Amino acid sequence: MNKFISFYLLFIFFLCFSVTTTNSLTLPRLSPFSESKTTEYQNTKTFNLNEDMQPYFYEQTLDHFNYLSDSYKTFKQRYIINFNYWGGANSSAPIFAYLGGEDDIVNTLGFMTDNATSFKALLVYIEHRYYGKSVPSFNASYGYLNSAQALADYAEVLLYLKDSLHAQKSPVIVVGGSYAGMLAAWFRLKYPHIAIGALASSAPLLYFDNITPASGYNDVITRDFQETSKTCYETIRNSWFEIDEVASKPNGLNFLSKKFNTCYPLEQPGELKDYLGNMYQKAAQYNDPPTTTICEAIDRASYGDDILSRIYGGMVASYGNKKCNVNPDKYTGAKPFDRWRWQTCTEIVMPIGIGDSSLFQPKPFNFTSFAENCKKDFGVQPRPHWITSYYGGQDIQLVLKRFGSNIIFSNGLRDPYSSGGVLNNISDSLVALPTVNGYHCQDIVPAIESDPAWLVHQRNTEVEIIQSWIKKYYDEVNI
Repeated sequence: MNKFISFYLLFIFFLCFSVTTTNSLTLPRLSPFSESKTTEYQNTKTFNLNEDMQPYFYEQTLDHFNYLSDSYKTFKQRYIINFNYWGGANSSAPIFAYLGGEDDIVNTLGFMTDNATSFKALLVYIEHRYYGKSVPSFNASYGYLNSAQALADYAEVLLYLKDSLHAQKSPVIVVGGSYAGMLAAWFRLKYPHIAIGALASSAPLLYFDNITPASGYNDVITRDFQETSKTCYETIRNSWFEIDEVASKPNGLNFLSKKFNTCYPLEQPGELKDYLGNMYQKAAQYNDPPTTTICEAIDRASYGDDILSRIYGGMVASYGNKKCNVNPDKYTGAKPFDRWRWQTCTEIVMPIGIGDSSLFQPKPFNFTSFAENCKKDFGVQPRPHWITSYYGGQDIQLVLKRFGSNIIFSNGLRDPYSSGGVLNNISDSLVALPTVNGYHCQDIVPAIESDPAWLVHQRNTEVEIIQSWIKKYYDEVNI
């Protein structure tokens, strides 16, 4: 099977979510792939879904934690199985389960398919409740959309599969990236009787409750651009003030609209600044495009030597010379309910702010204004301490060492979310695998021949660790 695969179709992310925190109060994108990479994998024909992958629906419980009348309602949760590599229940061959995140789970995951043959593994992909095709058909409250309910969903599906396939002795390894990486780690901690181990890629488990400095995310973006080109960094840093100054003058917004070829006339400078901020965030987080692409264009000054012309050159290098830029969806009408933003306004409260020495204009995280916006948009009050209360995170080195085991925390240090990741080993089986040149979820995307040696080594190390978990499990159950 060709190793290039199709993965997430991230249709629910709109402009209000996909911008950086330059002016926005919402979280930067939490997903294994950027939009363009998603399209790249989506457009790569790799397999026939009907032949290789079998979609199923599980009749899932709406509310696992209460006994009210609505709690017993059910909805259809989608999961996909690839039986092609499995050694079978008789040999207790392992089950690799990808725990879906805040996306439509379309097909497969590179790390799992790349290693399925050597492990003779059954591949299972379970969609997150309220995303893709796993949305209740009735008018169910979004109060049931949270990580704890999602983990319980995964537990039900996996127990059902082990029972129906007579695979009670087949060890389960859960895998996830970004938000799904957090889910994989939390699943191992909450359901150790179901999963013997977890691979949590680029999981910002410590970006809650002030464990990580609020400026951490944007500090990494700043470092990435400083290391790429100091002159480029200075140009970008000065550009925000230049945009504000020009916008404050008569016809200034009209000038900026023409300069940056916006799709609609700018009504405020924040529209342009958010667009550019998102471009720099994607470059740092996903290497899409590489920071070198942006900075070489800015430093080359092909469109003029002034600050705004240099920034325009970086934009063209990133997105091409499009018919228009910046605000193409400005007047597209009402947008669908943003499920992920609902989650960030309830429990996934990551206090991401911008410090004084950042690439961006300073903007500390302000919980009061954040909460006010959540209340206005969704009628809910964020719970900033709930994640650490329910899953832990404070003093993680001390706490997990006492009871946790068999989790790989992989992070690329060029990924801004690595600032909230577990970067040091906690024990012999709670292993951190940081890579200096790595990006967001780079270890779990499909392997290609041009992958650098350090990335190949990282993946091989992950495979060796998982092999050791399975061997120990087989030894303990006498298989």
